[in-house]
Amino acid sequence: MEITLAPEQEKIVRRLMDSGEYENEDAAVAEALRILEVFDFELMMPRAVVHAQIQKGIDELDRGEGKPWSLDDFVARARERRAKKAPA
Repeated sequence: MEITLAPEQEKIVRRLMDSGEYENEDAAVAEALRILEVFDFELMMPRAVVHAQIQKGIDELDRGEGKPWSLDDFVARARERRAKKAPA
Protein backbone atom coordinates (compact mmCIF):
# COMPACT_ATOMS: atom_id res chain seq x y z
CA MET A 1 0.00 0.00 0.00
CA GLU A 2 1.28 3.43 -0.84
CA ILE A 3 0.06 6.50 1.04
CA THR A 4 0.60 10.15 0.19
CA LEU A 5 0.87 12.49 3.16
CA ALA A 6 -0.06 16.13 3.14
CA PRO A 7 2.90 18.50 3.63
CA GLU A 8 1.87 19.17 7.24
CA GLN A 9 1.80 15.44 7.94
CA GLU A 10 5.21 14.98 6.36
CA LYS A 11 6.58 17.67 8.69
CA ILE A 12 5.23 15.75 11.68
CA VAL A 13 6.85 12.52 10.52
CA ARG A 14 10.17 14.31 9.88
CA ARG A 15 10.03 15.95 13.32
CA LEU A 16 9.43 12.56 14.95
CA MET A 17 12.36 11.05 13.10
CA ASP A 18 14.62 14.03 13.90
CA SER A 19 13.83 13.51 17.59
CA GLY A 20 15.51 10.12 17.33
CA GLU A 21 12.39 8.42 18.65
CA TYR A 22 11.77 6.57 15.38
CA GLU A 23 14.23 4.95 13.00
CA ASN A 24 12.32 5.69 9.81
CA GLU A 25 9.07 6.92 8.33
CA ASP A 26 7.46 3.50 8.50
CA ALA A 27 8.10 3.24 12.25
CA ALA A 28 6.64 6.69 12.90
CA VAL A 29 3.52 6.01 10.83
CA ALA A 30 3.09 2.53 12.33
CA GLU A 31 3.13 4.00 15.86
CA ALA A 32 0.64 6.69 14.84
CA LEU A 33 -1.70 4.01 13.47
CA ARG A 34 -1.31 1.93 16.65
CA ILE A 35 -2.25 4.95 18.76
CA LEU A 36 -5.19 5.70 16.47
CA GLU A 37 -6.41 2.12 16.84
CA VAL A 38 -6.32 2.37 20.64
CA PHE A 39 -7.98 5.78 20.58
CA ASP A 40 -10.66 4.59 18.16
CA PHE A 41 -11.36 1.50 20.29
CA GLU A 42 -11.76 3.63 23.40
CA LEU A 43 -14.13 5.97 21.57
CA MET A 44 -16.26 3.02 20.51
CA MET A 45 -16.67 1.65 24.04
CA PRO A 46 -20.26 1.63 25.18
CA ARG A 47 -21.10 4.58 27.39
CA ALA A 48 -22.08 2.26 30.25
CA VAL A 49 -18.61 0.68 30.22
CA VAL A 50 -16.94 4.08 30.34
CA HIS A 51 -19.18 5.20 33.19
CA ALA A 52 -18.47 1.98 35.11
CA GLN A 53 -14.71 2.49 34.71
CA ILE A 54 -14.97 6.09 35.86
CA GLN A 55 -17.06 5.06 38.87
CA LYS A 56 -14.54 2.35 39.73
CA GLY A 57 -11.78 4.96 39.76
CA ILE A 58 -13.83 7.33 41.89
CA ASP A 59 -14.59 4.51 44.36
CA GLU A 60 -10.88 3.64 44.58
CA LEU A 61 -10.01 7.27 45.26
CA ASP A 62 -12.72 7.46 47.93
CA ARG A 63 -11.13 4.44 49.63
CA GLY A 64 -7.72 6.14 49.54
CA GLU A 65 -6.37 3.75 46.90
CA GLY A 66 -5.36 6.47 44.47
CA LYS A 67 -1.79 6.78 43.27
CA PRO A 68 0.04 9.96 42.27
CA TRP A 69 0.13 10.29 38.49
CA SER A 70 2.47 12.22 36.24
CA LEU A 71 2.26 12.54 32.47
CA ASP A 72 6.05 12.61 32.25
CA ASP A 73 6.30 9.33 34.19
CA PHE A 74 3.57 7.78 32.04
CA VAL A 75 5.35 8.75 28.82
CA ALA A 76 8.70 7.49 30.14
CA ARG A 77 7.18 4.11 31.07
CA ALA A 78 5.47 3.86 27.67
CA ARG A 79 8.77 4.53 25.91
CA GLU A 80 10.51 1.91 28.06
CA ARG A 81 7.85 -0.67 27.14
CA ARG A 82 8.16 0.19 23.47
CA ALA A 83 11.96 -0.06 23.63
CA LYS A 84 11.68 -3.53 25.16
CA LYS A 85 9.37 -4.62 22.32
CA ALA A 86 11.55 -3.14 19.57
CA PRO A 87 13.49 -5.67 17.50
CA ALA A 88 17.18 -5.73 18.38
